[in-house]
Amino acid sequence: MQIRKLTHDDLPRASAMCLDAFMLAVAPSLSAQGIDTFAKVVAAQAFAERMEGDNLMLVCVSDGVIVGLIELKQGCHVAMLFVAPGWQRRGIGMGLVNAALKQARGQLVTVRTSLSSVAAYESYGFVLTGEVGEFAGLVFQPMEKRL
Repeated sequence: MQIRKLTHDDLPRASAMCLDAFMLAVAPSLSAQGIDTFAKVVAAQAFAERMEGDNLMLVCVSDGVIVGLIELKQGCHVAMLFVAPGWQRRGIGMGLVNAALKQARGQLVTVRTSLSSVAAYESYGFVLTGEVGEFAGLVFQPMEKRL
């Protein structure tokens, strides 16, 4: 397995992998609005636009297949972390988090994680920092990690 930067050629496959993982693990607990909001965020064109900004996007690739993705916004906020169904619990999430945190800026990294991912982020060293919130149909738990 290799962790590297997301490329424009990766966009359709990265988008599909994130959407597949989301639909399986997160979507069943959300409203139609939340699912629609997320689908817009992971569209290939939305990824392409964020690639032009100050977002670090890394993928984990195994035998040419994208099996994980992390997006670090402005060097201090995990905007997205997904591991493909069937590839979870193999250290891919931890590897992506560690690779992104090596490039973090500042002493604090935050995330607004889905409720189903709280335990995973706790295993990465993040702690709860506030109440469960909701934005555009997406339900999230704020967490942070001091570096």
